[in-house]
Amino acid sequence: MRKGTHLPRLTFAPISPDMSRSTNSQHTSLKADDQDEDGNAYSPPALSTGNTSPTAVRRLHSARTSELDLRNRIPSRLVLGEHTGLLAFHDGSTRSYTAPNTSMPRFSRRQSAAGSLRQAKNHSRSSSWGVRLAAAVGSNWRRNDGGLSESKGSLFTDERVWYDQFTSTDWVHDSIADNYRVRDLRSRKDLRGRMYAWFDGAQGWILVAIIGCITACVAYFVDVTETSIFDVKEGYCKDGWYFNKRKCCFNDAHCSSWKTWGDALRFTGIGKETVNLVAYVVFVVLFAVASCVLTLTTKTVIPSSFSLSTLDENLGADSHKVNGTAAPDGPKAGLGHEQSSADIQKPTTMIYYPAAGSGVAEVKVILSGFVVHGYLGVQTLVVKTLGLILSVASGLSLGKEGPFVHIATCIGNIACRMFSKYNHNDGKRREVLSASAASGVAVAFGAPIAGVLFSLEEVSYYFPPKTLFRTFFCCIVAALSLKFLNPYGTGKIVIFEVRYTTDWRFFEIAIFILLGVLGGALGALFIKASRIWAQTFRRIPTIKQWPMLEVVLVATITGLVSFWNRYTKLAVTELLFELASPCGRDDFSGLCPKNPGQILEVLSCLSAAFVIKSLLTTITFGIKVPAGIYVPSMVVGGLLGRIIGHSVQYLVLTHPHVAAFFDCPAQEGLESCVTPGVYALVAAGATMCGVTRLSVTLAVILFELTGSLDHVLPFSLSVLVAKWTADALEPLSIYDLLTEMNSYPFLDNKIRPIFTSELGDITPRVRKERVIDISSSPLVSALKLRRKLQYLHDAGELDGGLPIVRNGVLVGLIPAPDLEFALDKLEDENDTLCLMATIATFRNTDEEEQEYDPTDLTSYIDSAPVALDIHSPMDLVYQCFVKLGLRYICVLRDGQYAGLLHKKVFVKYIREIEASPEH
Repeated sequence: MRKGTHLPRLTFAPISPDMSRSTNSQHTSLKADDQDEDGNAYSPPALSTGNTSPTAVRRLHSARTSELDLRNRIPSRLVLGEHTGLLAFHDGSTRSYTAPNTSMPRFSRRQSAAGSLRQAKNHSRSSSWGVRLAAAVGSNWRRNDGGLSESKGSLFTDERVWYDQFTSTDWVHDSIADNYRVRDLRSRKDLRGRMYAWFDGAQGWILVAIIGCITACVAYFVDVTETSIFDVKEGYCKDGWYFNKRKCCFNDAHCSSWKTWGDALRFTGIGKETVNLVAYVVFVVLFAVASCVLTLTTKTVIPSSFSLSTLDENLGADSHKVNGTAAPDGPKAGLGHEQSSADIQKPTTMIYYPAAGSGVAEVKVILSGFVVHGYLGVQTLVVKTLGLILSVASGLSLGKEGPFVHIATCIGNIACRMFSKYNHNDGKRREVLSASAASGVAVAFGAPIAGVLFSLEEVSYYFPPKTLFRTFFCCIVAALSLKFLNPYGTGKIVIFEVRYTTDWRFFEIAIFILLGVLGGALGALFIKASRIWAQTFRRIPTIKQWPMLEVVLVATITGLVSFWNRYTKLAVTELLFELASPCGRDDFSGLCPKNPGQILEVLSCLSAAFVIKSLLTTITFGIKVPAGIYVPSMVVGGLLGRIIGHSVQYLVLTHPHVAAFFDCPAQEGLESCVTPGVYALVAAGATMCGVTRLSVTLAVILFELTGSLDHVLPFSLSVLVAKWTADALEPLSIYDLLTEMNSYPFLDNKIRPIFTSELGDITPRVRKERVIDISSSPLVSALKLRRKLQYLHDAGELDGGLPIVRNGVLVGLIPAPDLEFALDKLEDENDTLCLMATIATFRNTDEEEQEYDPTDLTSYIDSAPVALDIHSPMDLVYQCFVKLGLRYICVLRDGQYAGLLHKKVFVKYIREIEASPEH
């Protein structure tokens, strides 16, 4: 080659728009291919043996729009400046959002649930899946001010839709997107750039501090309002209707300011006690119905072909059916099992109420990457807060601690909208939601350290050290804010505070172990009883159709049964406080007998309360009101522990010469050796452990409630024994059971099943409807892509993907949400061919770059999808799904494409393994 000779450089660019993409011969051929798709298994063509230049077939992404074109085409309301430079190359070109690219944009979240609902001109989408989904979601879906027309003309070609309803978060892409955002931010070395970088790092701390303060304020509002109206069922205070009985009388046994309804309302021939009973039942039903009415306003109707039965705490949910029959149970059953187009059931209605129940199970699933729009929205926050006040004030056997976790998570989700770093990245958002859930426990129990442990042990799926520190900061801010607000009027932040002056004895270790066994067994039996009740009573057609009828029945039974026993009439937190408290001089609880003879009377009253509370808690769990299970389960365990404590106390007093009781001091009072309150709190923690399977968190909660280092060992010992016992009787906690029976696509990262198969055993066979074949041409008809996309939607795979193959070799994958977004931007799908692979062409580098072409879909294609060999061990597949957070894994056989395994199919396979007898 002579010196000075200039040859054109080899560059890669998409086919220009003026090339013949719509010729009649080629278009007719593609339509003929479409007609031959249905019902045929895909068989890859023979590999080409021709000599192809390796440079010419290199797959790179197309060139981007020049800076001049960007400035000419950008909307007038946007200004290019230093802020814009954070998202662009030095030459002004935009960044592509695919893994192999050298750049990455931030997400665009125009409409959270309607991101894929962009309508194209000249193409009717009135019956599309996205429009039907938006109509079904109803009030939970809102459009931004920009509307669809604005998003239609969006400038950036790599703008991605946000996650659709009932899909899994793309953890890998979220992580890559944030890494490139941080890289672009730190590339600026000027003063303003450094300030932006500093502010970007401080956003997380500012956000969790705001969440902690708001969570404390909401908790203060709930606590103060609920305690003010709780005692209305029994009477009112003449000094002020908003005073409860305690504030009105100040522990005065003969209070003249408090007036019962029997004294206020006198009827001829009706006794005062009867009036009090009727008033009590009426107020219980009234508060419960009002709470249910608020909860039912969050009713959400959605298509049910997502293999989901319900989204609230309904253990009696029906299983998913296909064509009227139950879904197959084999390893290939579920979302990815083989179905023809005729076998796929069209969507039917599914109803759920985001404000019902505690929401802990759903928060746990959401933090694992499951997207449920509206479940953490403003409407849910407001309705659940108001409904929680009424449901707790009604006196039903429920608590407010679990709903506080859901409410705090709602606050965190809404607060994330303040900063685009968390608003546009769902993976980053979940780090904040983990801290928010922890602050809910911190304000519920007044235990900030237990809140951090709760997030780590129970709800969080991804919990790096940075998130741990921010979670701790959020809990501390929430606890300090609550202490400043002082909702209980005691200057304390705990729901109750007890102090034990005597240490435990050596012989009590055996009793603490016994309490752990009984508490764990009681929690496991509660789970089984709740499931039996839900699968029998709640499947009655009338109850299933009218959920408010169940609330009325439960409230009526609660009022009639609870009225006659002092301990069942108390609020659950107040009852737990009395059960755990040691006896003092001024005692009005009736739990401090003066002599051994009175112990038997106390035991009879506690036994009746134990039976009543156990039954009421079982039938109350799962009704359509905001309700928690933490404190009610502790109350049931506390009653059991107090019964055992007084029994041991009776034995010590009646048989003081037994060898085990030699170290007990004589003549120093009934509690000189045995403190029944300690037994109550130990059993309360054990029972809650049996229900929820919390371990370290529970021990810390009990410690923070008592502040006693002497009793940390009994608390921890009983919790350990309770967990072992409960796991032996019922492997699933109450929230694991809800997750399983509601068919949430949740892959538990805390367990590791034993596999005896390999990847090929659960991989569905390849169908032509699920593959984009570009062997003959990289141009694919838009109508053909739309039909493939609709096939995925009909199968319920909103978060699925279509692999792209050339001569049987996997060359890329396009996610279904991205494909729908790209197709919606086309002017006319009827006569449009889409470019699905990059073509190598020779051209001079100084040639003006091509303008953006909406028919070029290469920017949406992941050219390096995660793929495993068909003979890969299942342990490797499990690690990929759990550690990487993948939605799907491509399967290869001898280097050729052999199928695609979706995460939901793998989750169903895991559950079948766990349910098998030999597991």
